[in-house]
Amino acid sequence: MSIEIKVPVLPESVADATIATWHVQPGEQVSRDQNIVDIETDKVVLEVVAPEDGSLSEILFPDGETVLGEQVIANFVAGAVSGQEVTKAEAEAAAPAAESDESNDALSPSVRRLIAEHNIDASKLKGSGVGGRITKEDVEAFVKSAPAAKPAAAPAPVAPLEGRSQKRVPMTRLRKTIANRLLEAKNSTAMLTTFNEVNMQPIMDIRKQYQEIFEKRHGIRLGFMSFYVKAVTEALKRFPEVNASIDGDEIVYHNYFDVSIAVSTPRGLVTPVLRDTDTMSLAEIEKNVRELALKGRDGKLSVEDMTGGNFTVTNGGVFGSLMSTPILNLPQSAILGMHAIKDRPMAVNGEVVIQPMMYLALSYDHRIVDGRESVGFLVAIKDFLEDPTRLLLDL
Repeated sequence: MSIEIKVPVLPESVADATIATWHVQPGEQVSRDQNIVDIETDKVVLEVVAPEDGSLSEILFPDGETVLGEQVIANFVAGAVSGQEVTKAEAEAAAPAAESDESNDALSPSVRRLIAEHNIDASKLKGSGVGGRITKEDVEAFVKSAPAAKPAAAPAPVAPLEGRSQKRVPMTRLRKTIANRLLEAKNSTAMLTTFNEVNMQPIMDIRKQYQEIFEKRHGIRLGFMSFYVKAVTEALKRFPEVNASIDGDEIVYHNYFDVSIAVSTPRGLVTPVLRDTDTMSLAEIEKNVRELALKGRDGKLSVEDMTGGNFTVTNGGVFGSLMSTPILNLPQSAILGMHAIKDRPMAVNGEVVIQPMMYLALSYDHRIVDGRESVGFLVAIKDFLEDPTRLLLDL
């Protein structure tokens, strides 16, 4: 039985998508629910799984091709097949590759890119795919087995220095989206950054005292992010301008608290959303942050996870950043940057005391947030973190 493999339904805000990676080739046996292709949108990577046990009979769009929602991208045959059997259509499609290695139509974009990067003569490659088709593994095996050769001089006025090389890799769809959004934020907003510093000793004392009990009770470690999100949520209640956004000539004030958390993934930085943080406990925040981080690492974030958000928290301190100026996450009006906690000498009651200090950086859109609100917002976060009791007593 033949089954059409289609692109999943795309959200209204996503016009098209790109075939990222085919994990199986025509003729390869797969099992039900096995991932057969990754499809990348501007926001997330969608996985398309096998509908039944069987194999692909034909791939209609190779890696790198742009596709639309619900478009047919491959044909699938249900039922077990021999690894050596190929259909007549597959044999005809593979014939040009076997007869003439000069034809690039039989090579996927990823294979052509590898061949170009390593300056390989395609006629010297022997394909192990269906119908003699050349795969990425064939190219990589050829590169490993081939003797080291002196790089050919590039067609440029000046030859490259001995021992130096470079390679060009197309930007992923997500990386291009990130680049465009960051550039738009810089060019379309009146962005300004204000700084402050916070003594993290009270938070560290709480974590040290209750870490073991907290973990036994809730099954998750008590981290810093839950305190950051809780402090941000309480500060947003007091400064509604920071929780607002500009829509044309209007200011939209949001009466709910959805906080985006910057998460680093293998494909780039993404900002999944914690919804209704004003109703969450510290344990619930920690669990949701961990869940989003794991989904981001594994490429499992959904469009719903990424949609919305009124304010963003980014923690560059986990990478060792001491201070930075974060860029706005449009259409939000502000973003808070947390940084590395460092022991520094501080003047306390006329004496020098070593304290664990952290810099805070609030970038905001000056078109909607004035200096008074921005500084007041940052001071409120500082007060909440230095005296966590205020979070419990709503002071």
